[in-house]
Amino acid sequence: DYSGVGGPEQCCAPDSLPRDPCRRGQSPGSFTDGSLGRWAEDAEWVLESVTQGPQIIVGASMGGWIMLLLALRHPTRVAGLVGAAAAPDFVLRWWEGCTVEQRAALESTGFFMRPSRYSEEPYLVTMHLLKEGHRHLLMGDIPIGVACPVRLLHGLRDPDVPLQVAVALAEHIAHDDVEVTLVKGGDHRLSRPQDLSRLLAVVDALCAGVAE
Repeated sequence: DYSGVGGPEQCCAPDSLPRDPCRRGQSPGSFTDGSLGRWAEDAEWVLESVTQGPQIIVGASMGGWIMLLLALRHPTRVAGLVGAAAAPDFVLRWWEGCTVEQRAALESTGFFMRPSRYSEEPYLVTMHLLKEGHRHLLMGDIPIGVACPVRLLHGLRDPDVPLQVAVALAEHIAHDDVEVTLVKGGDHRLSRPQDLSRLLAVVDALCAGVAE
């Protein structure tokens, strides 16, 4: 969702394809029906049906998890990954952070409302989202077999995804060409003008490598 950063025309390269997952951002539908697997399938459809040739995939927060799944499923189509505050396996942290009351609500109603730092509207966290997400966990004992360069950007003032997640992810990716950039003053969204300029520069560099 680019609504908080001035629209996709201000933060995307000319040949890029911005996409909100189904039932997220500006996409229609109810978030209660969403899941990591469904959103990854949506992204696969875009990759296979809308694009041609090798692609650089950019994923922010949950999108960082989805981009890794795409790279694993389509190694010949994904030429590079750029993660901004990438949050693989975030459902584990959400579950571990649940209060007794929130877990009781999940058991009784199937959801609870999680306060958001970015909107007056809280997040709707469903049991379906948490349980289905466990089917796609990546940060286990087996290295993530991504076969392309990976660039991870992470704000030092990110209150939502710990810095240690970026470091652990870099260590867990099997490919040797992995870099982590720490952004002083950057928060979870990394949406300041200088953050977006840095992101575009990283994407441009990866694109140049693909074109060689």
